[in-house]
Amino acid sequence: MNPHAAPKISPLNLLLATKTHRKLIRDLIRREIMIRYQGSMMGLLWSFFNPILMLAVYTFVFSVVFKARWIGGSESKTEFALVLFAGLMLFGLFSDCINRAPGLIVNNVNYVKKVIFPLEILPLVTLGAAFFHMTISLSVWLLFYFIFFGAPPLTIFLLPLILLPLVFFSLGLTYLLASLGVYLRDVSQIVIVLTSVLTFLSPIFYPVSALPENYQWLVQISPLTQVIEQSRDAMIWGKSLDVTIWFSYLFYSIVIACLGFAWFQKTRKGFADVL
Repeated sequence: MNPHAAPKISPLNLLLATKTHRKLIRDLIRREIMIRYQGSMMGLLWSFFNPILMLAVYTFVFSVVFKARWIGGSESKTEFALVLFAGLMLFGLFSDCINRAPGLIVNNVNYVKKVIFPLEILPLVTLGAAFFHMTISLSVWLLFYFIFFGAPPLTIFLLPLILLPLVFFSLGLTYLLASLGVYLRDVSQIVIVLTSVLTFLSPIFYPVSALPENYQWLVQISPLTQVIEQSRDAMIWGKSLDVTIWFSYLFYSIVIACLGFAWFQKTRKGFADVL
């Protein structure tokens, strides 16, 4: 690799890097997961207990303290918990990626100094680790659904397809924020605030239909709204995805992923100078 050559910004280069360094990506994802629980007595078991504990807290607050019920659902607190959990684990995938993104390059200076290291795979590692934890949460969700309601509707097999736009969108933002985090150290604080805002401006704790019509646009502008709503429809209500909305979301997400990658590649030559 020529250190003076301009990094390629074509999305095809990302696909090539993914294929070429797939073993390195797997090893780094495994390392990322293990580091998170390094030194803890229960280790990876925390990846099971964390979502269950958070689910219990949110369910108690919203269904017991505030007496909340899901519009269109039953009076079952268990159903409310599963509906809530479905939104939380999708939001967790997104927030894991973008919250870690601003420090992704800053916290890996040793990789930046290595000319031969493919920096473009680091956001893929972050996405892979986040996807692992979401998969664990989904396993917990399926277990509880089987126990209380039996087999979920067959439309749940549409979930990987529904999640595809979210994966591209999260990856694009991770590339963008990873680069910006090198030059603007305030980015991490801004991301934390925006993530907190999105927690309540996305239909995690309520459906869009619960809001008055003149306020529904606030939730509709959230990039997570469609994927959360369509995922719940497939996982719980047995509804198929809206193909038109899905294709639109997929198109814009791929555009964001390509632009984020191009920005990352365009600005990476200055990483070593800043760090």
